[in-house]
Amino acid sequence: MTDFIREGRLFRVIGYNPSHRQLFLSSDALPEQRTTTRIEVYVGHVRLMLLKPYYRNGLHIRRASAAEFAVLKDRHELEPSDAQYTWMLEPDGGGSFIIGGQPSWREAEYELMGDREALYDSSLPWPPDFPVESGTVG
Repeated sequence: MTDFIREGRLFRVIGYNPSHRQLFLSSDALPEQRTTTRIEVYVGHVRLMLLKPYYRNGLHIRRASAAEFAVLKDRHELEPSDAQYTWMLEPDGGGSFIIGGQPSWREAEYELMGDREALYDSSLPWPPDFPVESGTVG
């Protein structure tokens, strides 16, 4: 299983599209953090979420353990089939979770993005004409 782990970066919720059930989080390049890349995380088919607006110490997204899911299942009246779609957000998530599709991420050097404002921009062709790393969680 592949987790998404980026320590020491500020991540924030930058958007949620309720009609398409899409969630976007990002971390911009910040000189004080000595970072030069932009990272975006996308989760589609979001059914339920409990999030903080900011994750100041980085982000770790992983599938919920059986014990964590059992607590969430009772608290939010979830179906057993939701277990495979439940993702925990750490390290300072304070119980943050998402029930949705498999999270994916993209990371690129901020200076190479040019006029492009987002890595997940459906109005622009993919892949872009600059190097991007990407992956999925799970």
